[in-house]
Amino acid sequence: MSFCLDTKLIKPDSDKEIKNIVILLHGYGGDGNDIAQVVLNWKRFLPNTLFVCPNAPEVCSINPVGYQWFDLSKDDEEFVLNESKKNELVLKNFLNEIKEEFSLPNSKICLSGFSQGCMMSISVGLSSDEKYSGILGFSGKIINKNDLSKRITFKPETLLIHGENDDIVPCVNSLEAKDFLERNKIPVKLEIIKNCGHHIPIEASSFGLKFIKKIFNIN
Repeated sequence: MSFCLDTKLIKPDSDKEIKNIVILLHGYGGDGNDIAQVVLNWKRFLPNTLFVCPNAPEVCSINPVGYQWFDLSKDDEEFVLNESKKNELVLKNFLNEIKEEFSLPNSKICLSGFSQGCMMSISVGLSSDEKYSGILGFSGKIINKNDLSKRITFKPETLLIHGENDDIVPCVNSLEAKDFLERNKIPVKLEIIKNCGHHIPIEASSFGLKFIKKIFNIN
């Protein structure tokens, strides 16, 4: 089993069939092992779910032991957009490989991510060629609203979660993302976590778990 991105797979117990997949995309400078920590709180409640935690395709420009979904070395909107769309194509190719390997359609897949990974989940989830089950985004934003508004192909249910005191990606970004999604008729809910910075606390993880169980119709 080989994919175009280095990937950590957390499979169900050997006696359990894989019925659903959650894709978890790490943040800027992180890796698949970082974001996989969230699974510790979810796995026992989602016994038939495969968790897929890839490394982004590029080594991070400011942290060479981590990875980036797009380069942030220039404070230039057009540069950031082009870099992100370049790796959207890589990510979409990777997702097709996962679907083929495990014989599951997009309707059985939830796209999730933290920070930069959240941004990619939203972009890919709204511009896919087949509707995903849902989008779960932690502490992110929409990379470029004008561009994405022209590329929306499907409108999967979306949950955004953000720390009220986030000073890396301020919470206002999720408020703006919610407004954008609502204006484009995409079903969305936003949970703001009080006294929380740029991370995924237990409360946010619990909101995420409830959302995943809902979209996969798991009791």
